[in-house]
Amino acid sequence: MRTLFLQAPTFDGFDGGAGSRYQAKREIKSFWYPTWLAQPAALVPNSKLIDAPPHNIKLEEIVAQANDFDLVVLHTSVPSFKSDVKTVEALKAANPKLIAGLIGAKVAVDAEGSMAQAPCIDFCARNEFDFTVKDVADGVPMSEIKGLSYRDSNGVVIHNPDREIMTDMDQLPFVTSVYKRDLEMEKYFIGYLKHPYISFYSGRGCKSRCTFCLWPQTVGGHTYRTRSVAHVIEEIKYCLKEFPQTKEFFFDDDTFTDNLPRAEEIARELGKLGVTWSCNAKANVPRETLKVLKENGLRLLLVGYESGNQQILNNIKKGMRVEVAERFTKDCHDLGIAIHGTFIVGLPGETKETIQETIAFAKRINPHTIQVSLAAPYPGTFLYKQAVENGWLDVENAELVDENGVQIAPLHYPHLSHSEIFSAVEEFYKKFYFRAPKIASIVSEMVRSPDMMKRRLREGVEFYRFLKERQGTAKAA
Repeated sequence: MRTLFLQAPTFDGFDGGAGSRYQAKREIKSFWYPTWLAQPAALVPNSKLIDAPPHNIKLEEIVAQANDFDLVVLHTSVPSFKSDVKTVEALKAANPKLIAGLIGAKVAVDAEGSMAQAPCIDFCARNEFDFTVKDVADGVPMSEIKGLSYRDSNGVVIHNPDREIMTDMDQLPFVTSVYKRDLEMEKYFIGYLKHPYISFYSGRGCKSRCTFCLWPQTVGGHTYRTRSVAHVIEEIKYCLKEFPQTKEFFFDDDTFTDNLPRAEEIARELGKLGVTWSCNAKANVPRETLKVLKENGLRLLLVGYESGNQQILNNIKKGMRVEVAERFTKDCHDLGIAIHGTFIVGLPGETKETIQETIAFAKRINPHTIQVSLAAPYPGTFLYKQAVENGWLDVENAELVDENGVQIAPLHYPHLSHSEIFSAVEEFYKKFYFRAPKIASIVSEMVRSPDMMKRRLREGVEFYRFLKERQGTAKAA
């Protein structure tokens, strides 16, 4: 079928393509590549991928193309679901013969409920959906496609048996060929990565059992399944040829360092190519491995610290000791590896005191940059189940973002309110960044590079606007 893969327009600045991160409007306008859509698109010949948010493509422009396609596949999420359904309704109004399907964690865990809420949706591809979507596009009868939930001729929703999880990851074609065909790489910007950057996955799944983490619990699983080193390096070489302007490569695997020997092997091959690269990592990588990675082009690690309180880390099954994270961070500083540290406020066990403890921890270990998120209980996660059972979440009003796409605080505890958790984000940022040593390091960085000065000033303006929006959200709450 003539197939359109679509990241639909939604809230202004909303990063719906954030695969392993949460979907929301960012503090500083940022966009991840729509890798989860690009992967099945790479399997379907003559398909087209439209990533509307970063390219500022409006709904009217997409609807005008509705008759060019037989099939449309949207990546959806809990925050964007209602908006995505409206997009499908508009497309079908223009082309009633269009078949419409959804992919993503939202429909992976609740295909039945999703289709009940959206009569315009013909099917949902559950869990690991790449070849499920390919089968639909190839015209395989829906009744024969594993991993598919679909409406039969009577409108009854049928759930086919699950599709087996992939083990040979090398059977997946390069997603970057779809980037080349359909996307403008300069539109993708992450504040802590060099621009322009390219990100993709070298493997799926994560061994950790963090209770809040969406993708391992819904789509990727807890086994780290990887592409061969040769296959990964071949894609890097392809990118060097087709995207010579690339300043940095980012491996978006949930935890690239889950397999240390493989990480070192890939690093040595990247070192031969002379590329700059970064990845997601857990705060327990040995110094010896860090040294190998740094010597072979590693610039930055994105590290999920989450909290500086050991009991909270235990509560969320992080599998991490605070003192190990501190030693790891010191090793990175010593070796010259930058860290973008991510933290979450409002996790189970959070109190006013533990919030201050985590802020103090962040200041003490001093990552280069930080991201502070609100605990988000996505359906399908243990955190969601726990929150419902304990009354921490009002299920009937469990929105994760407001009408502007800004993340809100859906959880509350007897000793800690929604508003207190929400306000902690701004307090966290101010106490971390508005310190003399941090300000001095940022100014020094800006003085050394005119480009960095422009970038940081722009980010400062964006961050100020974001905080103003958050203040509006707080007042509305």
